[in-house]
Amino acid sequence: MKAALVAADGSLLHRARRATGRERGPEAVVEGILDFAAELRAHGARHLGQEAAAAGVAVPGIVDEERGVAAYAANLGWRDVPLRDLLAERLGVPVALGHDVRTGGLAEGRIGAGKGADRFFFVPLGTGIAGAIGIDGRVEAGAHGFAGEIGHIVVRPGGLACPCGQRGCLERFASASAVSQAWAEACGDPDADAADCAKAVESGDARARAVWQEAVDALADGLVTALTLLNPRTLIIGGGLAEAGETLFAPLREAVRRRVTFQKLPSIVPAALGDTAGCLGAGLLAWDLLNTSTTFRR
Repeated sequence: MKAALVAADGSLLHRARRATGRERGPEAVVEGILDFAAELRAHGARHLGQEAAAAGVAVPGIVDEERGVAAYAANLGWRDVPLRDLLAERLGVPVALGHDVRTGGLAEGRIGAGKGADRFFFVPLGTGIAGAIGIDGRVEAGAHGFAGEIGHIVVRPGGLACPCGQRGCLERFASASAVSQAWAEACGDPDADAADCAKAVESGDARARAVWQEAVDALADGLVTALTLLNPRTLIIGGGLAEAGETLFAPLREAVRRRVTFQKLPSIVPAALGDTAGCLGAGLLAWDLLNTSTTFRR
């Protein structure tokens, strides 16, 4: 878990980390979040002269932002946790609840790589692939909270089975975990990962280049579908795979360019905020609660 005290302009005043503790069960995770938030409130009072005026929390899985409920998270084992109300009761301040990827996208759009762009699409490439649709300083959740799930666009019909129930989903080919698996099989080292694959690409390894290009091509297919539907001004790529820098971005920009026809080619840029994006986005959600003029949908 990553947490922060965030100023009105989005700057970090204090940040901290602690283990999620999911091995102790979902109730322990919830209690850990509540305790962590209370510690931050106390830190603000002791070291900054005042407690936080509001709180924001971003969680994975299915999130009902309007009701403030963490509906489901497979990795954490919880269902229908009224996290907003639990935090509000513990802290005594207004609380906003958001989805981790959309919240990270909110931060990238307002104060990160998408700053100044009226339309952007944020895509983190990690264990899976998700997305956040940015429109005029807010992030669109969709009618049921599922907007932006680009990882489950089918790019290879009949391909690898996905836990979502489909076959050939983008995240089965272009996520960091997918590249790690493919490279481990190609090089014969079960401990090899996507970062190792990127290094091998840079050294000219033909097997690594083949694995990498397959992922880039799948990602480009998914991104072109997204830009056809959304027409973003900026595509922001983050997550572990983006840490490869131009080893990823140079072939990806070219692959997308080759695929567009009538579509307007967006800027394709790396995320700027790294793993602090979620913290900063949660802080922005909290500030939005205190700003009645905000247009962010909750």
